[in-house]
Amino acid sequence: MIDQGLLDAVKSYSENMTRPISFILGVGEHSKRAELIDFLTSIAGTTDKINFDVDTNDASLPSPISFAVRSHVDGKLTDTGIVFSGIPGGHEFTSLILAILQAGGHTLKLDEGIQKLVKRFNKPLKFQTYVSLSCHSCPEVVQALNQFALLNDDISNEMIDGALFQEQVDANNIQGVPAVFLNGKPFANGLIDTAKLIGKLQEQFPDLLSEGSADDAEQLEQQDVTIIGAGPAGIAAAIYTARKGLKVTMVADRIGGQVKDTQDIENLISVPLTTGTELSTNFEKHLHEYNITLKQHVSVKEIGETEEENYSIHLNTGEIFETRSIILATGAQWRKLGVPGEEENIGKGVAYCAHCDGPFFKGKDVSVVGGGNSGIEAAIDLAGIVKNVTVFEFADELKADQVLINKAKEKANINIITSAATKEIKATDNKVSSIVYEDRHSGETKEIDLSAVFVQIGLIPNTGFVKGFIDMNRFGEIEIDERCRTDRKGIFACGDVTTVPFKQINIAMGEGSKAALSAFEYLVMQ
Repeated sequence: MIDQGLLDAVKSYSENMTRPISFILGVGEHSKRAELIDFLTSIAGTTDKINFDVDTNDASLPSPISFAVRSHVDGKLTDTGIVFSGIPGGHEFTSLILAILQAGGHTLKLDEGIQKLVKRFNKPLKFQTYVSLSCHSCPEVVQALNQFALLNDDISNEMIDGALFQEQVDANNIQGVPAVFLNGKPFANGLIDTAKLIGKLQEQFPDLLSEGSADDAEQLEQQDVTIIGAGPAGIAAAIYTARKGLKVTMVADRIGGQVKDTQDIENLISVPLTTGTELSTNFEKHLHEYNITLKQHVSVKEIGETEEENYSIHLNTGEIFETRSIILATGAQWRKLGVPGEEENIGKGVAYCAHCDGPFFKGKDVSVVGGGNSGIEAAIDLAGIVKNVTVFEFADELKADQVLINKAKEKANINIITSAATKEIKATDNKVSSIVYEDRHSGETKEIDLSAVFVQIGLIPNTGFVKGFIDMNRFGEIEIDERCRTDRKGIFACGDVTTVPFKQINIAMGEGSKAALSAFEYLVMQ
């Protein structure tokens, strides 16, 4: 069932384990149980550090096709809080391998400050994460919550393959993944990074933290440059400043930023075709070639000023450090329609990732709002899954590249409506049932029955944490000059978060390089 190459990789990775682990099965009968047993047997057969006895079951596990990953600590089998319900193949195979390695003593991927924070959580947190095995965003959430479980005995996480637990999916009205439930109630839907997970937890549970602080974490010394954000602009800025011999720290939710969610990339100069995942991986490899302090899965709460005319960086972990200069490269996030029925139906038919959530609407009618590159790419992606796709574009013409428009028009099940202003998304029985739009020429209001609305109308800059601190335009973009300088001495900005037109990977990398050189020039002139 598992490719031999993957099994060989598991055997190789297992050499990093410092203690054995065991798979423990749930109790009962299921049509997929034999397949799961073969799957686990194959993995366990790669090394004596992974144990699996089909006769050792645990009735407390949620289903016959659920299994726990448990550690052997000081000769005792210890619960890690990690459970997989289903057969974690596809993109979730990586989640399983990481769970095995980390439960087996391998170093966690979370920043030290985040680890100390999670250990201080003082409430029982039982997560259930519904996934699709074809979803490229789901593993990031599963892997983060699995690490939370390993750090804190009061935390558990169950990955649930929605395709094998359709009754639960229907009962919870899940129409998008990842869908995270906490203590039996909806908690988060769609891709959410570690920093935002922690932010939501602290918001929901103000008294979540036990006594203590981040003071016992190793504090950073003063940095020459702090780069906030790790998309193409931030990566370029980090590499360029590090090459100048500066003390550089990068603070980022995740390496790659929006690029990580992109499918095919065909306009990166000198690279005819790559993917967002591959490019993000290459970004990280390149970063590690230099002496850069990386604070990943962490966010900046605020920026302060010091008496020495430097700046202080306040992290969501409670850590604070000083820096002589800052490069803001926080990028942007998906823009929302802002119409009735959108916010309340996210995960119930309103979605922002066609690749992740498209399979939920196989054979159904859906729509894409937005006729730019991302919208037309989404429509083409969906056309191979759903019955019909209707594209709504506010302008009189599509804004996508002509090559994409041509591909869309070749699809018999893609219908394009221009001059359409979306007015409302309606739902029936907690599921999207129609979209209401206005013909901008005739003024006529029309309604189309459908099962999903994929919103692809551009981006909004991630500037909330510096609002009022840095000059911005009316769109929330940071105002910069030709050298990427902001109105604040020693603070630079680059990429999609700025007023620079044309939000493209190539342009962002160039702007990041320019910001780095400007920061270096500023520092040597001090």
